[in-house]
Amino acid sequence: MPSHRYSNVYSRVDVPLAARDWPSKQLTEAPQWVPVDLRDGNQALAEPMDPARKRRFFELMVAMGYKEIEVGYPSASQTDYDFVRLIAETGIAPNDVTIVVFTPARRELIERTVASLKGISNPVVIHMYTATAPTWRNLVLGYEREALKELILAGGRDVLEFAGDMPNVRFEFSPEVFNLTEPDYVLDICNSMTELWDARPERPVILNLPATVEIATPNVYADQIEYMHKNLARRDSVILSVHPHNDRGTGIACAELAVLAGAQRVEGCIFGNGERTGNVDIATLALNLHAQGIDPMIDFSDIDEIRRTVEYCNRLEVHPRQPYVGDLVHTAFSGTHQDAIKKGFIAHRVQASAEQRPEHDIPWNVPYLPIDPADLGRNYAAVIRVNSQSGKGGIAYLLEAEYGIELPRRLQIDFARHVQRHTDSTGSEASAAGLWSVFQQVYLHQGSSAERLALHSYQVVDMEGAARVEVVLDVSGQQHSSTHDGVGPVEALTSALEIHGIAVDVLSLHQTSVGAGNDSEALTLLECRTDDGIFWTAGRGRSVLAASMSAVMSAGNRVTAQRQPEKSGVIGLP
Repeated sequence: MPSHRYSNVYSRVDVPLAARDWPSKQLTEAPQWVPVDLRDGNQALAEPMDPARKRRFFELMVAMGYKEIEVGYPSASQTDYDFVRLIAETGIAPNDVTIVVFTPARRELIERTVASLKGISNPVVIHMYTATAPTWRNLVLGYEREALKELILAGGRDVLEFAGDMPNVRFEFSPEVFNLTEPDYVLDICNSMTELWDARPERPVILNLPATVEIATPNVYADQIEYMHKNLARRDSVILSVHPHNDRGTGIACAELAVLAGAQRVEGCIFGNGERTGNVDIATLALNLHAQGIDPMIDFSDIDEIRRTVEYCNRLEVHPRQPYVGDLVHTAFSGTHQDAIKKGFIAHRVQASAEQRPEHDIPWNVPYLPIDPADLGRNYAAVIRVNSQSGKGGIAYLLEAEYGIELPRRLQIDFARHVQRHTDSTGSEASAAGLWSVFQQVYLHQGSSAERLALHSYQVVDMEGAARVEVVLDVSGQQHSSTHDGVGPVEALTSALEIHGIAVDVLSLHQTSVGAGNDSEALTLLECRTDDGIFWTAGRGRSVLAASMSAVMSAGNRVTAQRQPEKSGVIGLP
């Protein structure tokens, strides 16, 4: 790797801050969010949004609660210009939503940008930008420092000329590639712009400081923002804004540390679309606050609908591991994780019941799940999924969640071995339905041996206060009757089997059910012992007694099968 071709950030730009306050600060409230999907995100798409997609995305942002939205670059495309006119001529923008439009510092483009705003009654921000870093000055723009400053100020004067008398308009300036610009130079330009635009507390100027290309660890960007925060003139008349990109994969951390360092406003895209590796993901930023007990001021209560809309508008799929929104972010395959989550859910329900409060109202403290998926409109169906890495806890959770079947711990261990063999042989994930199918094949079906041993009938007779149970078995096609006094039907059946040399020693019996309501069936789980060891079996029926008798017969058939082993293979899913 030719690493010698690159320089570290400290050799590329001065970072003058020596004493810093941001490391001791804590996030306590949400910054002002400004989604730039319709401009910055849109220009990064292979197929830019058509008018219908732009409108749908805009309406989504409004519904989520964003109060300032950058809607386009009206001097760069007719589609963006027409969209600004749509806002002016219709009621799609509520009165409390600020409309932001983007323009370079060129007179004719500023004039066209202002023309697009005619008739808009909403608050408006005209956002002017110019790249200020040395490489951009020298290679792209061809300006020395003072000449570029004059170009920027000329653009600022043009903004004043065309829009200075519009009472609903405020101004924003971005020194593009701020993070690679000399601190003294960018500070001078920003102070000159706030003076030119007469920044006042009642009409503040937004100074947006982009990490246009991420080039350093997040602490460096925080130092740069704190330097500006402490040294800007008219600080009480400035809204300090940041616009991180994600070239190093640390855009989220850059934005969070920048807010600690004094930033009040964050520009980014919902789920992080944007040039190259994307803009900072303002959905993740907001939900990070939510996970810290801070109201993000944005509604993510139906995150899957938000995702569907963003995917439709961008024609890009959201990654399954994208924080908070991806299909797999609340899913555990690992056995140890599943076991911890299962126990966390149980403890959560117990606490809610003890406090007589709804589950969604008590503090969240479930291992491996930073927030409750229900906060985002998700259920728990996909939280635990089973593959070859899964353990007994996850398997048991899925059966209980989907079918209401509660497995005792020792049966969980036994069943996990069968599931492990299945997932190893198929190499695929097992759904709840697949697990139930494996369970039935292992514990409820005994193959051809079931044809040689069956319970024909049983009857409980009251003999003057003493119970008598009459049992009729089909053994190899012949019926055999037996009578048993002073015992219950289950004990009577085990005795009847023993008459035929089929010893079923029941160690434990557990009752559960399959399903809920009128359609539910009883399910009896038996732990049995024979000379060959301990095994589990099960039976189901419309009543607890019927299920128990079925379980004993299943055990009897298991014993018979062990005496006459049949060739078998790995149990598979249908």
